[in-house]
Amino acid sequence: MQAKTKEEAMSDSTIRLGLIGDNISRSQSPRLHVLAGRLCGLDVTYERLIPADRGEDFETVFDRCLVEGFRGINITYPYKERAVPRLAVRDPAIAAIGACNSVVFDNTPPSGYNTDYTGFVSAFRESFPGASPGTVAIAGAGGVGKAVAFGLAALGCERLLIFDRDTARADALLSSLRAARVEMPVEIVRSIEEAAAEADGLVNCTPLGMVGYAGSAIPRAVIGRQRWAFDAVYTPVETEFLSDARRAGLSLLTGYELFFHQGIDAFRYFTGADVDAAALRALLAQPESEARIPA
Repeated sequence: MQAKTKEEAMSDSTIRLGLIGDNISRSQSPRLHVLAGRLCGLDVTYERLIPADRGEDFETVFDRCLVEGFRGINITYPYKERAVPRLAVRDPAIAAIGACNSVVFDNTPPSGYNTDYTGFVSAFRESFPGASPGTVAIAGAGGVGKAVAFGLAALGCERLLIFDRDTARADALLSSLRAARVEMPVEIVRSIEEAAAEADGLVNCTPLGMVGYAGSAIPRAVIGRQRWAFDAVYTPVETEFLSDARRAGLSLLTGYELFFHQGIDAFRYFTGADVDAAALRALLAQPESEARIPA
């Protein structure tokens, strides 16, 4: 299968984008990218591509995007790591993460990026100006967990405590961080309760709390001594974990902020355009039927 050249894709009047993932029927990515396109004077379409609904596996859906005129795609749970062997990943930090959530069909193989990583760094700095993460307990060492862990290293995290029920995933994240020689002490812990007792920040990078995945990875009883909390889940924005953290008086970083900042970065990779972030945020805050681009 042969992807379009960058010149052929750029000449198309419509920029076709998409999202491959499970449980994405309520994703706001289509709306973000279409509105960003309008703000930049671009005609953007964005499709949800759910492998199970199509009766296909991830690789088949990916290959269809490669040859059917897509400029780029986002990839979400549970395919971010599965996508990497099909991509050219040129950034050493993203190669070390071993997960990609944004793909541009500009070459063969296509280019892979991780805007969860860059988006988390931007979201943290905007939400907590001048703050250090301190010691952080993270639940979940999958694709988004890896991106956030590397983001925490970039933000000067003093110590990272990793918990994942799948010990192989926790071991893989520890190995990736050590291989990248990040200047951050990292430990695997036996329970999130153990990690929370020593943490300044609590991070959920599991699917728990997402629509279709009820519950919280971090028990209410261990929340309270920390300074801040982040949940990578953004559908819904107010998860059980963040509700518990809010009641305990922690400062919050929502999954919506990660979604927003990673989306801006992905849009830049897909189109080469820089969208006005404040204008885009304002449009996304309006009801879908009322969002209008200012004249």
